[in-house]
Amino acid sequence: MKPSPGKALFSTVDTTSVVVIRWGDIDLDLTCGGAPMSETPPATAGEPPRTGATQLGKRYCTDGGDVELLCTKPGNGTLAIDGTSLTIKAASPLPASD
Repeated sequence: MKPSPGKALFSTVDTTSVVVIRWGDIDLDLTCGGAPMSETPPATAGEPPRTGATQLGKRYCTDGGDVELLCTKPGNGTLAIDGTSLTIKAASPLPASD
């Protein structure tokens, strides 16, 4: 899968949905809860989030920063690329205002 920035992706196993912020030049396998993500919303809403594996408004990225996703709807599944879980992107520190 090689979606363009701004593309919405949906989990097929829970309620998670994300928007692509950054995606590298190569095809990668994006999964949520072990199942491939889809470019079309599921027909059913899925189960409501309980554990909060994905969190609303958080950015998820790879270690190298090649892929960045924004969570627009939380769910129970864990986001992963090629079997490696994505991490929440740390906030950038603000400059000092001396």
